[in-house]
Amino acid sequence: MGAPEFAAILPDLHMLTVIAETRSLTQTARRLGVAKSSVSMRLKDLERALGMPLVRRTTRSITLTAAGQQLVGETRGSFAHIEQGVCGVKDLAGAPRGLVRVSAPVALGRQHVAPAIPALLMRYPDIRLELDLTDRFVNLVQEGFDLAIRHASRVPDSHIATPLCESHSVLLASPDYLARRGMPGHPAQLTRHECLLYLRDGTPSWSFERTASRRRVERVSVPVRGPLKANNSEVLRDAVFGGLGIGMLPDFTAWSGAASKTLVQVLPDWRPVGFFGERLQVIRPWAPRTPRAVQCVIDHLRAVLGGGFSRSTLDP
Repeated sequence: MGAPEFAAILPDLHMLTVIAETRSLTQTARRLGVAKSSVSMRLKDLERALGMPLVRRTTRSITLTAAGQQLVGETRGSFAHIEQGVCGVKDLAGAPRGLVRVSAPVALGRQHVAPAIPALLMRYPDIRLELDLTDRFVNLVQEGFDLAIRHASRVPDSHIATPLCESHSVLLASPDYLARRGMPGHPAQLTRHECLLYLRDGTPSWSFERTASRRRVERVSVPVRGPLKANNSEVLRDAVFGGLGIGMLPDFTAWSGAASKTLVQVLPDWRPVGFFGERLQVIRPWAPRTPRAVQCVIDHLRAVLGGGFSRSTLDP
């Protein structure tokens, strides 16, 4: 293959490395900013130029052939090195610039991340931000995200986690509900109450612990049920405020909004465990160098969220 022919297929070789990461022509097209039909056509052209199939297509996924895997294995490092070099040169140009794609939980994103964006983008006008709010755990590499904000205690070795702040689960009810049903004095009594549940698989249960003595920690797990399940903590908070039952909420939702002024903490001597997690972190795929725009977003999030969430700081 001569130099002109080789130069012509370089963009398509890079596209193949993206296909290897995303396992999806649709996601590849989104990452590269082109039409899916263009990705499909360029892939066929590359296979024709090399004289062999590089991928296997099914109705649900796309995988690399042995030849495709070998080609990606031998070129991926070079393209990553080129990308790092380009980012480095851009950073030398002065102000941080470029697109940063961020994934965050819906409630946290609406209540605390979105309000922080105007200050970030006014400070760094050459940064463009895409904020995707979802409670689904996205695959950062396959879906092309630079950062994800998540409750996480462990992250894969292929990713880097930067702690943002501590976060706690809170059990809440409205005064109206407690007047009708009474205040539980022990987690076991929750079986007699209406509990508003986060929409998850499996048998719903809440776990608690408290220090019974200097050497002993008492732990209790209680099966719970109730009239409402939802996959959004703001929905559950509004239902708690409406007197529907007792809800387990993350602190960033529990103490936000006008409703939080009237809600009552239930079982304050017991600590909920194993539910939402106890630390918010910003997670990014490992790379030898972090682009300045990405680092600026991380630093801004740490400055805004680093103080954590408590009733005293978030009460309106």
